[in-house]
Amino acid sequence: MSASGAEPFRVVFVCTGNICRSPMAEVVFRWFAESVGMGERVVSTSSGTGDWHVGERADHRTIDALERRGYNGSLHRARQFAHADFDRNDLVVALDRSHERILRGWARDEADADKIALLLSFDPSATTLDVPDPYYAGPGMFDEVLGMIENASRALFRQLEPAIRTAR
Repeated sequence: MSASGAEPFRVVFVCTGNICRSPMAEVVFRWFAESVGMGERVVSTSSGTGDWHVGERADHRTIDALERRGYNGSLHRARQFAHADFDRNDLVVALDRSHERILRGWARDEADADKIALLLSFDPSATTLDVPDPYYAGPGMFDEVLGMIENASRALFRQLEPAIRTAR
């Protein structure tokens, strides 16, 4: 619980291996909450649909891209999404439609499914619904992906902020 006694709003960002896109989203969303003094009212985590990188740090290019923009991604350790994540979180945010399909397949009921959203669906300027996977690309793509994540996370946080500020 936060110092105010209210339960924090919990969001988990989900990509494939939890070493590129979702760690970026976790860090950026937490930064938005902290930047307006709401860090204790929001818990931002991430996970992957696969288990290939469990326990590993974020990809060094992810950490570097975050650092270039003033974020710290060095503490991240990859983990796989679990059914309990539906129970622990208020919102489950997929980074692309393949993750969304997997998560919907894992949803145990309508309540789980209702928590699932695509990150880029919150950004009215987005021209796609999928944040591209930068894993096989160079550092420039990591910066581009981070920009997409920043824009969508900002829009998501602005949408959620009034409810988090008052209702929790």
